[in-house]
Amino acid sequence: MFPNSSSLGRPPFPPKHQQRRNFINKLPLNVPPTPLSHQQIIDAQFNFQNAVGNLVTIPAVTPQPMTYGNDSPVHTSNTPVSFQGRKRVCEQSVPHDIKRQRFQSHCPEATVVNQAVPLPEQRRYSFPGSVQFPLLPVHHKQDLTGCIPPLRDTLFPHPTETTLPVAKDKLSQQVLDLFQSYRQQTCDLNRKELCRTELQREIQRILPQSRLFLVGSSLNGFGTRSSDGDLCLVVKEGPVNQKTEARHILSLVQKLFSTKLCNYIERPQLIRAKVPIVKFRDKVRQFDLNVNNVVGIRNTFLLRTYAYIENRVRPLVLVVKKWASFHDINDASRGTLSSYSLVLMVLHYLQTLPEPILPSLQKNYPESFDPTMQLHLVHQAPCTIPPYHSKNGSGLGDLLIGFFKYYATEFDWSHQMISVREAKAIPRPDSTEWRNKFICVE
Repeated sequence: MFPNSSSLGRPPFPPKHQQRRNFINKLPLNVPPTPLSHQQIIDAQFNFQNAVGNLVTIPAVTPQPMTYGNDSPVHTSNTPVSFQGRKRVCEQSVPHDIKRQRFQSHCPEATVVNQAVPLPEQRRYSFPGSVQFPLLPVHHKQDLTGCIPPLRDTLFPHPTETTLPVAKDKLSQQVLDLFQSYRQQTCDLNRKELCRTELQREIQRILPQSRLFLVGSSLNGFGTRSSDGDLCLVVKEGPVNQKTEARHILSLVQKLFSTKLCNYIERPQLIRAKVPIVKFRDKVRQFDLNVNNVVGIRNTFLLRTYAYIENRVRPLVLVVKKWASFHDINDASRGTLSSYSLVLMVLHYLQTLPEPILPSLQKNYPESFDPTMQLHLVHQAPCTIPPYHSKNGSGLGDLLIGFFKYYATEFDWSHQMISVREAKAIPRPDSTEWRNKFICVE
């Protein structure tokens, strides 16, 4: 499935006719990470600057050490690293308007957004605020420009102090080994942040007051070494018409990528979906870039909080995602489950145990996840919530088995809908948009 990709810790799955049912035992574990050296970061920056050298001369920037949450520190080396991109489905064979899993948002107009990457003090960025984009009408005049403080994990332990649950049985140990092998490393996030920083600099040449944010699994704690990079380009505080304004902006971005940045960006493609995106690759991985999908940015911090308030959450989510990928049911563009829906399914299961392992953060801390919260305060939500101490001492192995049992024998798919907000299964709506759906996730 991912040929020649062991250097990135990706599973070299055998051909279909050689696959076995025992997923855990057949996956290679303890794959050593392949960090990016200091010199390679400088080289990547130099290559990017050469790609856009016909625009302006970009001053050299010395990479600064960064702390990105709770991943274990990575020791870099000067060993050359080769990268193999993930195999993608041919774009011509997949209709762009294909149905995906439907999610119901209780705050679709929320415009809560914040710098999505923790930054050192000397690299703070100002908040986009209201953008005077000449081609688009701007209705929001409130001045929100200011300096965003970097994300600080004052709640969660330092990366070197992050603890994992103790494995008391063989299956639990296998889950932990798989998590350690495939979870996103700090060097992976550094590479995405380097790309985001450089792209923001170039996009601001055509959209001066825009800001580019890294969101999704790269930051919410559930990323793997092979996770794509999700980017959100914020051009103004208010909502953007996705059919007209967003597509126009993305067409400008695609043109920029295809011309001025063609030596750094590969295969930029505008996907005219319900929420249009530009798909592209840098030299390492795939990226998806949308415009003003700010609810997704807020959800990044919500899921980040769920990921770190209990140390069994991240390993369990990662092994379920790997299981789904192994069985080819983790691709929303082909009508199967997205990674986001899988994460919500795991969180819901942990909330509905007889002795819950997770609470409803939206219920218990409404002030921290208020959709009307000021934009520059959203990133502080994870730092205001204490760790959750559950009386449930189940190991990862028992929880993994219980996850499959719950959705195979207990959850009523015909009449119930998954709700993390309510921390329970709620009645399935009978409206038109929810009919003929196999899996309903709020």
